[in-house]
Amino acid sequence: MAQNGVPTKWTFNFFTPQALPALVTFAVVQDAGGKVYEFTTLNSTPDLPRVIGEWNDKDRAPGGYWNHVERPPRHIIFCWDSVMDKKVYETHLTIPQPVLEKMLRPSINKYYQGKTAYYNRVQIGLAPEGKVAVWLQGIGLEPNYRVTPSVLYTLSGDKLSICKGITKSDFSYGYDKDTKDFIKGKVYPYGNW
Repeated sequence: MAQNGVPTKWTFNFFTPQALPALVTFAVVQDAGGKVYEFTTLNSTPDLPRVIGEWNDKDRAPGGYWNHVERPPRHIIFCWDSVMDKKVYETHLTIPQPVLEKMLRPSINKYYQGKTAYYNRVQIGLAPEGKVAVWLQGIGLEPNYRVTPSVLYTLSGDKLSICKGITKSDFSYGYDKDTKDFIKGKVYPYGNW
């Protein structure tokens, strides 16, 4: 935190529904100040055990060391390997101006001990079919705030641009036991994403 209480670090974290793995492999972020960042090393992409069948506004990806910028993230382009779809996806998203303004204002909710809080964590959910959902993480026990990006689209196959050739997955391997057990008897895409 800066002396005036405004954060100097804004984070973005990725997650998947339970047992529907994906891995974010590369990201380019332009923050609200116009600075551009490239990430070749990112935090893990955990699956969240209580995200089953549909998104919810309660669960959150844990923080990490790598995924942060100096101002709120405005534009995010990221590459991700969907183990479920056996595809590389390239997602482009833009956080709308009113949401950026919300991120720069102190929340009416406070951290414990009454400290001023900001919405300085973006949560990005990744699901089968290349589906992506975005939230600002709520303060304390407050639910997460669902964001409708002003731009959101996902590419794959021969439409890939910056993500062409970027993968960390060998899609020839099948699903692990946890995933096989979880999807048994369920219909793809295993929920309403």
